[in-house]
Amino acid sequence: MRTDVKHFKLEIVDGIAHVALDRPERKNPLTFDSYAELRDWFRDLVYDDEVKAVVFGSNGGNFSSGGDVHDIIGPLTKMNMKELLNFTRMTGDLVKAMVNCGKPIIAAIDGICVGAGAIIAMASDLRIATPEAKVAFLFTRVGLAGCDMGACAILPRIIGQGRAAELLYTGRAMSADEGSAWGFHNRVVPADDLQSAATDMASRIAAGPNFGHMMTKTMLQQEWSMSIEQAIEAEAQAQAICMQTGDFERAYKAFVSKQTPIFEGD
Repeated sequence: MRTDVKHFKLEIVDGIAHVALDRPERKNPLTFDSYAELRDWFRDLVYDDEVKAVVFGSNGGNFSSGGDVHDIIGPLTKMNMKELLNFTRMTGDLVKAMVNCGKPIIAAIDGICVGAGAIIAMASDLRIATPEAKVAFLFTRVGLAGCDMGACAILPRIIGQGRAAELLYTGRAMSADEGSAWGFHNRVVPADDLQSAATDMASRIAAGPNFGHMMTKTMLQQEWSMSIEQAIEAEAQAQAICMQTGDFERAYKAFVSKQTPIFEGD
């Protein structure tokens, strides 16, 4: 697993990867390089047994201001259609990599979280925010469609079709209170508690059956395109596979001996 990343912050502690964009003086915009490096890192994560959960955090009081106006949006206005499609597919590949990395991802959102930054939060499994968090899908504000990086597919699943449509058409910011009431945020905590709350949640998840978590994440994504009958059969197969793991046997032995199970991820 690569740890020598150049275009974002990365620290791995006790099985939790702490990731954050690292341009706080500009509210942590994304660049061509950070998009690509994040995509590659999340792709590789599926093969890494050391990391059991990811916290995608804020930096300097903000999560991300989205695509950098000077480093990305300016150059995009000069590209031809093939180059533009290569770019939009690359950004979409970051979301695919997050969805398919096999590890639960917790977004810790403070301050500005807009554009592609809002997409990263959306593509995470869980979201913890501060009262100052402002999430906005700004794409129509720059003359584009709201359907960017899977937003029209994923956001309605989280907050509902009507609410998603409002945010994607208008580009307005969703407040922390709205995000909590609508189910986008799992929890809202004071800014001083954000990192610890996200780490605590990640630690609880990391202490669980990691192979089981991978299967849960896989099923959460795949079952949206299945019928109920297909989903029930897919879950039967997934659960039968999990029943062959050592963690399942450890849980049983711990239960009968009235102890807390210690999961090892196999």
